[in-house]
Amino acid sequence: MSTADSIQADAFACSDPVGDGRQSARTGTPKDAERWRTHRGQARTRGIGWYRRDTETRGYPVGEDWYVVGVDCGGTTNAGTVLRSDGRFLVDRLIESPSRVLDGPVAAVAALEEALDAALDEAGIGREQVRVVGLDTPGPASATGVISSRGATNFSGPQWRGFDVRGALEHRLRLPVGYINDANAAALYAHYAYFGSARALYSSVAAIVGTGLGGGLVEAGTVITGRSGMAGELGHVQIPLDGILEQDQPIPRCNCGLFGDVESLASLTGIRKNLLPYWLTRYPDHPLHRVPDEAERTYRVRTLAEEGDEMCLRIFRQQADAIAALFHIASNFTDPTAYVVGGGVVEATDEFRTWFIDRVGEHMNLREEQAEVAVVATVPDLDMAGSRGAALSALDSARTSAAT
Repeated sequence: MSTADSIQADAFACSDPVGDGRQSARTGTPKDAERWRTHRGQARTRGIGWYRRDTETRGYPVGEDWYVVGVDCGGTTNAGTVLRSDGRFLVDRLIESPSRVLDGPVAAVAALEEALDAALDEAGIGREQVRVVGLDTPGPASATGVISSRGATNFSGPQWRGFDVRGALEHRLRLPVGYINDANAAALYAHYAYFGSARALYSSVAAIVGTGLGGGLVEAGTVITGRSGMAGELGHVQIPLDGILEQDQPIPRCNCGLFGDVESLASLTGIRKNLLPYWLTRYPDHPLHRVPDEAERTYRVRTLAEEGDEMCLRIFRQQADAIAALFHIASNFTDPTAYVVGGGVVEATDEFRTWFIDRVGEHMNLREEQAEVAVVATVPDLDMAGSRGAALSALDSARTSAAT
């Protein structure tokens, strides 16, 4: 472990499990960090990799060992992890299995159990040692894990509407199951990863870019879920479009019916339905014209942007500016320390990711006092963030229950 890694690990492992917040959050520069740079009038930007596995104690006191399993349910695959009661993850690689959500709830819940067992096998832990399970799924869903009565993108069959996926898994496993939506899980994991044992002293806001745009609000180390569990649906926040769209560019429409919300721009769906069709009219000789499949054209945009394609970079410039506009709005109602971006848009080459995050940080238009302390960062351990966030949420719930 490098000297910087040791400094950071010591900061998180201090005798005071909460600490004063400043040392834990800022001390050390682990070898994987890309930068920690201050812009006048802008936010600092932090590259992926600041978080180190050496710091995973999270400030929980060591005592009786028991375990939490986190299961991330996706549209095509599930992922699982195991978390010990002292806050240390025992699975350090992605463990995936088919989610089978298209086969309906019965098959999907069975697949969740298979994902749980695969994670336990990887960690060498028996199910009898598991105290609680954390589950995350895409939304919209209630705070207790009931899929929206209107259905959801990844749970499109009629049998999913109003289905209590958390309750069904709890019944199958005969174990307590906690629920958090996937964007909130990623946001929570990022918050823990960056602030560690000082997490209760800070707040963060996260935008998770995928097929749509999910979000998460973390205040004092706790996810804000709202009364119905649908707080943090940041993709459906409408943003000012001046300076983002070209003068002749149509106002983008979201699948939800709104015009000009963040998801209508900063998502795969936004590229497919709104941005790419427009920009192709501006570049009539672009090679994507020769790709007949709409989905394939959409997926190629990021690859071409990474290679420096002018048109595709202009698309991602608009996405970065849309996220920056969202974060500016967030700065006025939560004033967080960290602004976090996750999802496919940052699962890219280091050069592209750095360019994109810098673009977000440069266009957030924060007040000078905010910019001096704010951080723009990426979600660490991208593929595992959902299952890890679900596990951390369940662990905190279990500890809270034990304390009352």
